[in-house]
Amino acid sequence: MEIHELAVPDSYVLDLVPHGDSRGRFTEWYRADVLAEATGLGLTLAQANHSVSARGVLRGVHFALVPPGQAKYVYCPAGKVLDVVVDVRVGSPTFGVHDSVVLDSEQPRAVYLAEGLGHAFVSLADGSSVTYLVSTGYSPGREFGIHPMDSVLDLPWPADVELELSAKDLAAPTLAQAREQELLPTMAQCSARYAELRAG
Repeated sequence: MEIHELAVPDSYVLDLVPHGDSRGRFTEWYRADVLAEATGLGLTLAQANHSVSARGVLRGVHFALVPPGQAKYVYCPAGKVLDVVVDVRVGSPTFGVHDSVVLDSEQPRAVYLAEGLGHAFVSLADGSSVTYLVSTGYSPGREFGIHPMDSVLDLPWPADVELELSAKDLAAPTLAQAREQELLPTMAQCSARYAELRAG
């Protein structure tokens, strides 16, 4: 398992090692010790989510208020998705910056993003399955979204795929509107949370 930081600080891609023979394949898709050593943060598991999406379904950009925020560890065991991380932390040097990773069941990878970062993905194949581990449970009053088609963010959605969004995501504010409404976490809040997590 190799881990590399993405263009958005505090987010990482993990290249996994599948083992296979005539019987099938085995992949160690999550290792708490490896993640903690590489990121210094680790992941306290509070909830595990699983979604299945038709080709073109776009989910996000979602984030949670900090503290406590919600770290995510994202894996695609079937199908193929384009996974996107967005820095929505006000005061971050990379505020508004994004990075993307193709998560494909044929070449297994995972993405980890720390508390305070925005997350989205689009399904590139019918029946794409996404499993993600999260550090805090669902809390609707603390979870928000940014419109994934915000022209300022200019996220890399594929032009050859007809996108389908939920009503909630279609109604989400732009990054600028969310900032004006003070919906976004701040870098100061996130840094304090990361320091707290590193201290154990």
